[in-house]
Amino acid sequence: MTSTRTTFRALTLSELPDSFAVVQLPADSEIPGWALGSAEFSALVRSAGELSIIVPQGQVPGGLKSVRDWACLRIEGTFEFTETGILASVAAPLAAAGVGIFAVSTWDTDYLLVRREQLAAAREALETAGHRVNLL
Repeated sequence: MTSTRTTFRALTLSELPDSFAVVQLPADSEIPGWALGSAEFSALVRSAGELSIIVPQGQVPGGLKSVRDWACLRIEGTFEFTETGILASVAAPLAAAGVGIFAVSTWDTDYLLVRREQLAAAREALETAGHRVNLL
């Protein structure tokens, strides 16, 4: 049996400009042009049941199923796939503080979407846990 040991690592999280929206479309939807606009962060995820799109909320047309007013925090740095506990080290204190997240990972790093009205509580929980949070 192989044991993996996770060592705490203080992380820096930085807020991205814009407020974001999470949009849900039917799984068989074409990717809409508004989802492909340039932004510092966007994400498209298709599963058998849906197409989820995360973009700055100003890009989203009205009338779509969406949840708006998310702040996006980027975990600074690049992480190897073999590194463990990165997301858990930020998710656990946020969960303990009652702050819900929507996490998205890229090749290099992780992003946390936090409801804008919970951003101050998120910052407090993360800083209490030893992380640094840079808000705009």
